[in-house]
Amino acid sequence: MNYAEIKNCDIANGPGVRVSLFVSGCTHHCPGCFNQVAWDFDYGQPFTQQTIDGILEMLAPSYIKGLTLLGGEPFEPQNQEPIVELLRQIKKKYPQKSIWAFSGYLFDRDILAGRLGPWEITKEYLSYLDVLVDGPFVEAKKNLSLRFRGSENQRIIDVPASLAAGKIVLWQDWQGDGRGLK
Repeated sequence: MNYAEIKNCDIANGPGVRVSLFVSGCTHHCPGCFNQVAWDFDYGQPFTQQTIDGILEMLAPSYIKGLTLLGGEPFEPQNQEPIVELLRQIKKKYPQKSIWAFSGYLFDRDILAGRLGPWEITKEYLSYLDVLVDGPFVEAKKNLSLRFRGSENQRIIDVPASLAAGKIVLWQDWQGDGRGLK
């Protein structure tokens, strides 16, 4: 896997101050995508243990609330295994940090249906996520006033609650329970 960029102190892609990893490679090719350069799986730099170590170091300060995965497409089958290794190490070292991911795939139709590579890897991946923003960017539904989304069709999903309920449960940060704000 390659990655396009790593942003430290990102405040646009999830609650609080976060580290954001933009992976390379995306087959969606959404018209109006803000990061078309990351569609190419060969774009950017190789994702290595040294990259993971750098991300772990960036996550160390207490004011960093967690990691956000974007792209490109973090759920492309060839991107999942390296991301799972990263998430294993983050949850071992920083279990209190939240993990968010953005995907053009739909949680119920694509991800849970096991259409994206080996199910055991996808299942482990999901076990580390707190929140998933799903659905392709749709330029006709673009809305700059949306929080943590680019278009109105995208959903902000509470992954642990959805897996437990067997149905999609939307993230409800205004309830004051702190989900995703760890």
